Amino acid sequence: MHHDRSVDLSGLNCPLPILRAKKALADMTSGQVLHLICTDPATPTDFSAFCEQTGHQLLEQRSEDGKFLFWLQRR
Repeated sequence: MHHDRSVDLSGLNCPLPILRAKKALADMTSGQVLHLICTDPATPTDFSAFCEQTGHQLLEQRSEDGKFLFWLQRR
């Protein structure tokens, strides 16, 4: 999937993936897509709740080779 920025958050545990994603999104413009790579097993639940609370859109999420991949579109 197309993305404007990618951030590798591998090895970071809650709450750092959410905090780093929030910071990355703050530097982006509306409609841009942020790709995140995570290893914390809590991130699928965390990012779903984060998007619901902030209004950003979770375009896709999947798991590959022990990593969790997310594509978030900035509101």
